[in-house]
Amino acid sequence: MQPHVTKAGGPVPVFKLYGETRAWPTPDLIHCESIAERSRLHDWRIRPHRHRDLTHLLYVRTGQVVVLLDGEQVRPSTPVLLVLPEMCVHGFRFSEDVQGHVLTLAAPLVQQLREQPGPARAALSTAGGYPLGADAAYVDMLVETLVREYAGTAAGRDLLLRSLMTALVVWAGRQVRARARTAAAARDSAERHLRQYTRLIERHFREHRSLEYYARRIGVSTSHLNAVCRSLAGRSALQILHERLVLEAKRSLIYTILPIRSVSEHLGFSEPAYFTRFFKRHVGLSPRAFRQQGRLQR
Repeated sequence: MQPHVTKAGGPVPVFKLYGETRAWPTPDLIHCESIAERSRLHDWRIRPHRHRDLTHLLYVRTGQVVVLLDGEQVRPSTPVLLVLPEMCVHGFRFSEDVQGHVLTLAAPLVQQLREQPGPARAALSTAGGYPLGADAAYVDMLVETLVREYAGTAAGRDLLLRSLMTALVVWAGRQVRARARTAAAARDSAERHLRQYTRLIERHFREHRSLEYYARRIGVSTSHLNAVCRSLAGRSALQILHERLVLEAKRSLIYTILPIRSVSEHLGFSEPAYFTRFFKRHVGLSPRAFRQQGRLQR
């Protein structure tokens, strides 16, 4: 495997914590610090890097953040919880008014959480950012309680820290699952719309209906119809419609003796000349040349 490289061409550094090469700085399996605590030392910019055996949960309560994640740049709205598994390449650019915390999990704790059935495994397997939405107060309470416990020495501290971190990871895992369900539902809907479109084309392709007509019959916008066709069929809605016309034209030219004028009329073209231009644009040959070529090959 080739090592990750930065835009400058050098390898992406692997840190314990950002900017450090020393051993894990705490006896806990969790490390907690404010975003400002480390990022202000680096002019609010954390350059692309990665961690071996560490996973980050980055809680950005307020302010702005630009995230570089495995080569992709995103600007999530805050408040947001970012999950960054070990060895994923990540970097940040924060606004100076940013508020939030970086929660880092050591490998043994990550392994324990991954072994639990349920959403924790999903959260720790994939990098992602999860807007808090209606759960903002709940997540904020978990993080602030964790921060307070981390700074203290009260009895049961270790157990409570792990419990709070588990709750955060479970929350993130639920978001992963919710997104997967939403994506599956969207794909099912898109596949249904594509099937409806192809059935409607089969009934009406000779009528030269507009895309607006088909979209209206399906109950979607033309832009949505185009997006569905490009996503699932790799072609625009108009291309799919034209392909059906071209296929029928080829069949008529090869397997019938109808004059080209009659083929044109059968396919709903107002003029044979228009049919000829349409066919040549899509096939590269005139209808007459295509018919002659087809007969020579039979």
